[in-house]
Amino acid sequence: MDKSEFFGRLVLMPRDWTNLETSFKKLPTMQIAETRVRCLRCHTWHDKQVVALPRNEFYCSACIQLGRVSTLENFVTLEEPNQFEILDTYLTWQGELTPSQKRCSEEVLRAFNLSQDHLLWAVTGAGKTEMLFPGINDALQTGKRVCLASPRVDVCLELFPRLQAAFQDVDIALLHGHQTDPYHYAQLTIATTHQLLRFYHAFDVLIIDEVDAFPYAQNAQLLYATKQAKKQTGMCLYLTATPGDILLKKVRQKQLGVSYLPQRFHGFPLPEIKTKLVFNWWKKVKNKRLPKALKTFLTNCQQAKRQFLVFVPHINQLAVVLKAINKEFPDLKLTTVFSADEHRLEKVQLMRDGRIAGLITTTILERGVTFPKIDVCVLGADDGTFSSSALVQIAGRVGRNPKRPTGTVLFICNGISRSIKQAQRQIKFVNHKAKEDAYAVSNLS
Repeated sequence: MDKSEFFGRLVLMPRDWTNLETSFKKLPTMQIAETRVRCLRCHTWHDKQVVALPRNEFYCSACIQLGRVSTLENFVTLEEPNQFEILDTYLTWQGELTPSQKRCSEEVLRAFNLSQDHLLWAVTGAGKTEMLFPGINDALQTGKRVCLASPRVDVCLELFPRLQAAFQDVDIALLHGHQTDPYHYAQLTIATTHQLLRFYHAFDVLIIDEVDAFPYAQNAQLLYATKQAKKQTGMCLYLTATPGDILLKKVRQKQLGVSYLPQRFHGFPLPEIKTKLVFNWWKKVKNKRLPKALKTFLTNCQQAKRQFLVFVPHINQLAVVLKAINKEFPDLKLTTVFSADEHRLEKVQLMRDGRIAGLITTTILERGVTFPKIDVCVLGADDGTFSSSALVQIAGRVGRNPKRPTGTVLFICNGISRSIKQAQRQIKFVNHKAKEDAYAVSNLS
């Protein structure tokens, strides 16, 4: 048994353990009330009748994918000892930050040192990950345990090689639901937010990327996991381009520090949204006829040999759109992808490797995944599935590479919805703000 596997973790106590060493802490798995029980891993309340087991025992159905928790069992944990070898420096990244990035990076580092919760609010393509490097390096040098968590596994898979390249001498743990490698103790961890449910007062610095993204946003289970995973003396850094009302309220009430950056790292503005009204576009696609605007978009991408993403509102539309495109463009190599797709990770990697021309996707790829030099089209952008923040994030996939800082963002819709208008206004606002003040004031009073 390797004790490090229990450091700052909630581990179900093996049933053959009869005597615990004094260093281990034994914790209950469930709180039992008169008519309800609450899981002490995910904090979910259940009606007793719904989750009853034989012999008046109960289990949690909400986090069962992490292993069944029941009143028959206990958790065991060991206090996080920060048992790390300290190096002179950990950062091997040789890049340079812009003045605006450097200002935000210094503010983040200060928040790490003071253990104060902080919000890094920066437009898509601002270089948020690189802005974290000095702060992470300082935290590691001072023996702190650091976790960078994201709601999306695709984002974790993209962050992992980037942090490996930036911190080449650091052992980094990667944790997500598709993982086959066994868990190991590490000073720097990259994890999906669901994996935080396995931790208990582990991290001195907990960074939540894409904090407004599904399934993290307004998910009580994951918000509780965040609180439980960080140490009582630890801090949280929230990263987003589109903060929600709850975070902004905390900023206004001075409960949360903030660094604001409305400019991309290469200095070019965000590509603005172009809309094309196509009434009954879905009826046409079902008849294997492409709207003229979509046909022109795909033709331009094919001729320029540019990759593209085509977003649709609903999973059942993916195959229909693929067939219609294949009929008009038989030479285009493309496929579909969605959250429950068993081959999702492989398909995204095909796109990264340039082995396919494009992906037809749901909102699963709206954020956190970077493909260089792509264009984007959204079919049915006026559908209620697409919030204004989702549309901003989708538009933000374009123009992220300094070698092609521009690109096409095309919304095909039956009408101009409120969300589309808000997304257009927000992009125009941040572009204006970036022009007006290149150094972006952090004081949002």
